[in-house]
Order: sequence, then structure tokens, then C-alpha cells
Amino acid sequence: MPTILGQNQYGKAENRVVKITRDGATHHIKDLNVSVALSGDMDEVHYSGSNANVLPTDTTKNTVFAFAKEHGIESAEQFGILLARHFVTSQEPIQTARIRIEEYAWERIEASDANSQFIGSDEVKHSFVRKGQETRLTQITYDGEKWEVVSGLKDLVVMNSTNSEFWGYVKDKYTTLKEAHDRILATQVSSRWRFNWTDDEQRMPNWEKSYEQTRKHMLQAFAETYSLSLQQTLYQMGSRIINNRSEIDEVRFSLPNKHHFLVDLEPFGLKNDNEVYYAADRPYGLIEATILRDGCEPKIPVDLTNL
Repeated sequence: MPTILGQNQYGKAENRVVKITRDGATHHIKDLNVSVALSGDMDEVHYSGSNANVLPTDTTKNTVFAFAKEHGIESAEQFGILLARHFVTSQEPIQTARIRIEEYAWERIEASDANSQFIGSDEVKHSFVRKGQETRLTQITYDGEKWEVVSGLKDLVVMNSTNSEFWGYVKDKYTTLKEAHDRILATQVSSRWRFNWTDDEQRMPNWEKSYEQTRKHMLQAFAETYSLSLQQTLYQMGSRIINNRSEIDEVRFSLPNKHHFLVDLEPFGLKNDNEVYYAADRPYGLIEATILRDGCEPKIPVDLTNL
């Protein structure tokens, strides 16, 4: 045979599942986008078309919805772990399951006092607004023995309006950028972090608390770093996470520099004292790096678009 089959996987992608938990009059929402990818003894379906080892992708879709009912959704990580374990342990041909989940957060809408005369402000516990801009992410991979859990977020837009400089850089005949000693620093954070929980003998992290605290340390480091470069800020963000979250061994960031350039107002007889900026859409600088706990090997892919 002149060709052989290489790596392969299959599954149902982007299953949108919304789970409403009704605690009396108070409701809670988990809004997930779940993608399932399965691999294993699948040579024959590629070579001859035999589906004898193939669990239909429609079945994987149904499993996602059934598990939301049967097991609930405590966290994206917990839900992904349940699904991965089920596919690997229930189907002999399946040797590895990879579950990718995006989570969209919602927050409760508080009723006004004025409205309470009609329906009671303490009774409005079922209305929500989409929270923030970022999307929470996780990827669960299970091969029947070992786990790999990589979580993260994307589209978290942050800005420092001062305490940022950029100067002392290399200059050549094509350099036109002026040195800045007081500039806006803004970026749209995409980040992944890898947990050191890898087998069932270990104590499982508190996934919800871990996400909340990791995000908090990331944002605090961004706010508290006097930045001489976005690279410096990135390193401080990752180091703060590693130093404060013992369950995380590796963090990777992809940070586009959302440039803000001072507008020249002199033609109009006006002085622009770091007040009016042009927010450039593109092109943008793209700063990427991995921060590791000392002694650990990097495992998060360099290209986050493939994660």
C-alpha cells in the first residue's frame, strides 16, 4: 500500500448546551459550547469504510445533553472530565477522548427598588445579562490512565491609561516610532494554563475557585506592574499565577498590543497632553510567551489557535 493512515480523530463539534438549575425561585445558568474528539482503533473505517468501531457523532451529541441532565454541570472542567471518562471506558475501540469547552458567563440582573412595588425586588431571580467579554475555556484529554487539563480564557480586554513606557529599543533606517515615557497599554488577553492534576489518585482541584483566582491574579499583576514593555507585563502576569496557584505548572499568553497613538492636534492650535488618542485596529504587535514552574516541561502548544 503506497500510503498509510496517520493521526486521526472524529466527533461532534460545538454542541451548545444551556443548563438551568432551578433552586426554588432562584435559577442558575451554565452555558457551554462542547466539542468532542475521539481517537483509537479507527483504521478500518478509513481503509474500507467499515463503521464497526465507530460511535456515531450524533451519539456523542446526545451524550452531552444527557449528561447535562443526569450529572449537572458544576464546572466546565468537571463536565469535560465526566464526558472523557465515559467515552474511553464505555467504548473499547476509543482510546483517547479530547473534550474542548467554551463557557459563556451570565450574571443576575438586580431589580430596582422602584420595581419592587409591582413584583418584589427579592423575587427577580431568573433574569440574566451576559457577563463581560471574555470566554472561559477548557480542554480535557484522557487516554484511560492519564489526564491533561488545560484551561484558560480569551477576549479579555484590559487597559492601563498610564504607568507604561516604551523606549530604548533598537532603531534602524526604517524606524519612525517615537519613544514613549507615558503611554496607554492595552491588550486582549488570550491565555491557557495547565494543571498538574494528571491521575485519579491525586486530589482534584476546585475548578471554579481556581478559575476565579487565576483570573484575579492575572488582572492584579496587569494593574500593578509599572510596565516598560508588554513582555515584562506578560511575565509578571504569568509569574503571579504560578506563585499563587499551586495546582498550575504552566501558563501561556498571546497578547496583541492594542495600540493607542496620540492624535496630532497642533494643526488646530490645540495641545494634546496625553488626552486624545487614536485606537488603531491593525496592524498590531503580538506578544506571546510561556511561563513555567521551575523544573516543569512546556506542554501547551505554542500556537493557541490549535488549542
